Amino acid sequence: MAVFQRSRQWLSDVLWKPKNPLSIDHLKYLHTVLGRNAVVTERNKSLLVESIRSVAEILIWGDQNDSRVFDFFLEKNMFRVFLKILQQRTSRYVPVQMLQTLNILFENIRNETSIYYLLSNNHVNAFIVHRYDFSDEEILAYYISFLKTLSLKLNKHTIHFFFNEHLRDFPLYTEAIKFFNHSENMVRIAVRTLTLNVYNVGDEATLSFICNRTAAPYFSNLVWFIGKHVLELDDCVRTNADHLRRRHLSDLVAEHLDQLHYLNDILYLNIQSLNEVLTNHLLDRLLIPLYIYSLTGDHTEDGTQEDRPTLTRMVALFLLSQEWLCFVWLCV
Repeated sequence: MAVFQRSRQWLSDVLWKPKNPLSIDHLKYLHTVLGRNAVVTERNKSLLVESIRSVAEILIWGDQNDSRVFDFFLEKNMFRVFLKILQQRTSRYVPVQMLQTLNILFENIRNETSIYYLLSNNHVNAFIVHRYDFSDEEILAYYISFLKTLSLKLNKHTIHFFFNEHLRDFPLYTEAIKFFNHSENMVRIAVRTLTLNVYNVGDEATLSFICNRTAAPYFSNLVWFIGKHVLELDDCVRTNADHLRRRHLSDLVAEHLDQLHYLNDILYLNIQSLNEVLTNHLLDRLLIPLYIYSLTGDHTEDGTQEDRPTLTRMVALFLLSQEWLCFVWLCV
């Protein structure tokens, strides 16, 4: 009997399925398919993922051709359907495909009104704060890419879909900066890009939140991470007299220059409240205690000075010269 019912449902779906895959009728059909498969199983997970991907394709098409698809998408609260699927305990296949689809969707939507439709009802923030398995490198890669893509949509109007001034909550930013020191370079670069996109909007309420709630711990951790990286660079120089690890040393220098240019990009935005916090941390936690002190006083053989880690004078001078070249415009 169950087999007969499934066969009858399959036949009904085939007969009713619209021939044009890019149409509002097909979107209505997909909404029905998702509703009939509310519980994710091994048997239907591929169907669900393919249906979600098709919904995204229709929305991208509708963005330029038929605004009715967004009216229907919003009316049926279909992002909520996506979330219910994502929130179920499933294999990695579902979150990977979901994040990939969301990223493609937001990358390709151009119409500002369409963006407003997608960002309404706060569902995008729910996708951001969902508990993903970040030990899975593919999930993390798609997640960070999704956050960066969203940050590219920020302006003085759309930022209020992400920042809740009443609740003092900004998950797009606060979740992203958790990965500022991730071991994967591409993740770190994406986080830097996202933060710059946020700062560049220049929204006063958002900047006030960042300065009062996150700037001090973020810049403190960032400067600490740079200092840790600098000590690793110095150790490489100390133990690499015959230049056997020249490639590794070059990579460390390149990474340090990337960090300096990121700091320079923040300072160049000329946001006084942010610049004050950042420059204080740079001076008090890096430049003076590590670079300047390394050029003064007596050093022990293991590179310490009164229980303070120090750099070789050659490395300290090199790093200071790089700082000068990067930040010289501040003195003009």
